Amino acid sequence: MVLTKEEREEFLAQPHVGALSVVERPDRAPLVVPIWYQYTPGGELWVRTGPDARKTRAILAAGRFSLLAQRTSPTVRYVSVEGPVTRTEPDTDERSLEMASRYLPPGAAEEFVAYERKELGEHLTVFLRPEHWLSADLGPG
Repeated sequence: MVLTKEEREEFLAQPHVGALSVVERPDRAPLVVPIWYQYTPGGELWVRTGPDARKTRAILAAGRFSLLAQRTSPTVRYVSVEGPVTRTEPDTDERSLEMASRYLPPGAAEEFVAYERKELGEHLTVFLRPEHWLSADLGPG
């Protein structure tokens, strides 16, 4: 069953690990990588990535990407969204903490942000405007 607009936006707003897909080269299948993401219903979706990462270069070259979020319990449900990159911005400590707090237990987010800044360096925030949606709940109707 296809999800309603409200159901798909609510589902996408939950903290699933996304599968980001982007065309990297015309002679290859799209690059697909797991990633944390943030989304607020009706708004833009955003991800954080290293400025020199392979996926970042591909996203900036293509000007768009897709993201799939799914679950397998209690039913198989997924939402896939695709659209253009609307902007990129240097990452901030506030965004880093917001994202880490979304996925990590209380108290662990601050430690992760400190580790990330020290070991992984600066990040870039990439914003996507959802343009095309696919969604389904494959559970009993």
